[in-house]
Amino acid sequence: MCIFNADGSFDHHDLEKMYSLAFNKNLDFIFASRYSGNNSGSEDDSFVTFVGNKIFSFLGNLLFHLNLKDILYTYVLGKTNSFKLCNLNCDDFRICVEFPINVKQLSLIYNSYSSFEKKRLFGEKKVNEFKDVFFIFYYMIYRFFKKL
Repeated sequence: MCIFNADGSFDHHDLEKMYSLAFNKNLDFIFASRYSGNNSGSEDDSFVTFVGNKIFSFLGNLLFHLNLKDILYTYVLGKTNSFKLCNLNCDDFRICVEFPINVKQLSLIYNSYSSFEKKRLFGEKKVNEFKDVFFIFYYMIYRFFKKL
């Protein structure tokens, strides 16, 4: 199963490479990353979304030991049964952090894959850079204290 945006910004050629990597290493999930390795990056990030993602990735790694460099990029491929185990509940941008936190807390096996996000071909960004930052930050703090 795969999650990706339908705005044309994802490179569909990455799917085969992500699948091959996940299959060969028996991973439950492979998370694409715009900020790791060669040939990664984004034509669609603003300065605010770039810095925000760096901060949230740092917090995710610090609070939940995620080992991800791009927590807010929801280009993910994984085993269908593993997706079902995650029991995702968020229906807004908080799902970007809910998903990897659940994966880690379920001790599922995951890794990252370097990816490049193209300028979107369709639609406009739906993220409200300030309102959604608050909701994501609040959710991460809630989940951190909930696990204690």
